[in-house]
Amino acid sequence: MDRIFHKLAGVLALFFTLLSAPLAAQQDAQVPSGSEPYVYEVDALNPGLAAQGEPLELDTPQALLESFFAAAEAGEWERAATALDMSNLPPQEQATQAEDLAAMMYEIANRSIAVNWASLPDRPDAVDTAASNKDPMAGAQRRHITLASLELTRRSVPVSIARLQEPGGEPVWMFSRQTVGNLPALYERFGPTDFEVSLPTPLRQQAFWTLAWWEVIAIPLVMLLAFLAAILTYKAVGMAKKRNDDDNMIGRILRAVQVPVTLFALAGSFAIMRNFLFTFSGPVEDLLGPLQLTLIVIAIGAIIVTVVEAMLDFATDRNAHKIEQPENEESRDFYTQASAVRRLVIVLVMLAGIGIVLVQSNITQTLGFSLLAGAGAIGLVIAFAARKVLGDIMASLQIAFAKTARIGDAVYYEDQWCYVEKIGFTHLRLRTWDDRRVMAPVAEFVGSSFENWTKQDPAIIKRVPIFLDHRADIDALREKFDEFVAGDDEIIKKDEAKIEVIEHNAQGQVARACVWAKDPKIGWTMHCRLREFLIRSAMEMDAASGQEPAPAFMPRAREVQVDIPLNRDRD
Repeated sequence: MDRIFHKLAGVLALFFTLLSAPLAAQQDAQVPSGSEPYVYEVDALNPGLAAQGEPLELDTPQALLESFFAAAEAGEWERAATALDMSNLPPQEQATQAEDLAAMMYEIANRSIAVNWASLPDRPDAVDTAASNKDPMAGAQRRHITLASLELTRRSVPVSIARLQEPGGEPVWMFSRQTVGNLPALYERFGPTDFEVSLPTPLRQQAFWTLAWWEVIAIPLVMLLAFLAAILTYKAVGMAKKRNDDDNMIGRILRAVQVPVTLFALAGSFAIMRNFLFTFSGPVEDLLGPLQLTLIVIAIGAIIVTVVEAMLDFATDRNAHKIEQPENEESRDFYTQASAVRRLVIVLVMLAGIGIVLVQSNITQTLGFSLLAGAGAIGLVIAFAARKVLGDIMASLQIAFAKTARIGDAVYYEDQWCYVEKIGFTHLRLRTWDDRRVMAPVAEFVGSSFENWTKQDPAIIKRVPIFLDHRADIDALREKFDEFVAGDDEIIKKDEAKIEVIEHNAQGQVARACVWAKDPKIGWTMHCRLREFLIRSAMEMDAASGQEPAPAFMPRAREVQVDIPLNRDRD
């Protein structure tokens, strides 16, 4: 027993040794070794600036931003300018431009950047001690950190800080010289507009969070004006729609684009006022920017899709009866392939819209989606949500390209004779013979059996059963049937027409007439006429038979007479 415990203790000791090895290695990796700081070496730091009061705390990235914001909010612009690396400027110009550059930097950092203070290092070497050991930068010293990327007209400009050291001095963190060099262009794009500058000073003061008083007033006002523009657009399109019926293409298009155009007016008017009149602060801008872009992309994509849908539906509805004719095989193929191309266009527009939103906005950085995306959570959620939709899309494309059912085809689905009227993403629209619409789910339609009566040859055989008495003279009825076949122009393959007894039971016999029609629509009316003719002929021959037991054609209830002798004698 003692030997077993010793072995078990040895195994546990080995296990904990192996477990502690990577943890120790990770801990060692998080704390860099070496005495030399990791810096950009420069000849001098802003030699054109004179010392201004108490120096800023620039030993860590977090201290840099905190002290810079404090000095700027106190109006100490010359002191705040010591946080800028102005190496691109001659020393004689540094003093003259220091205040303006510091004010520009504060406006950009305060209005257009959402600083993630939790992830901003508070160590001189900027080592991220919370990073996973799978991160290639885990445990590494840094001398450059990008705070954000702002989009100018044709390029993306990073706003970054760098760790610098002049000979004989201590390493300090400052806004990089590249960022300082881009400040005029960034300020022109993201700084306050002329309208904001003209506002009274009290309205430009801080209200709460990062919002100024003018932003507290402007945001609901801008939204109200945008909704007003959307309502006016909706009514204008509605008035134009009333002047055009659905029988013309313009009316169909106006009816289809009314909601997307309204959405575009909402997002567009909001974008115009936001870009030309106001420039909101960082967190608000990070929320409104992606939202505005998403709405505009959705509106434009919806307009494209609905216009294509309306034009194809108009052409299909206008030529519906022509497409359903058996001889219009090429038309059915064309409209079915056009419907498939339409769905591909819709998918491409959706993918392009998603790509534009992801590329043109920093939504993955500003809303915290990067953490979820890194863990694959967004991909899993989207894949799960889109699984059914993608399956329906592939099923609808399968129908279109395999041509198992084309627009205008006559199909027999779930005991109903229908024409395929539209093949959508999720449903097929089927029109029954009595003009009802059956919405068949694409997945169920593909996964179940159905009859396509116009796939190869639209000619169809119609079967007409008729119930007769056992004594009916089938040969006499067959003569009447032959007369009908010979005189009916809608019956084809007349030599194959026949009437046969296919069943009998205690009540009578079943005779079935079989005739051919050139398509299902003609076959329906023809087989109704044939049934009426056979019933009428049987009744006429039944009435002319006179008396029993002459041949009877129509079924009769059988009567049984039983004679029961009465025993009158009693014991």
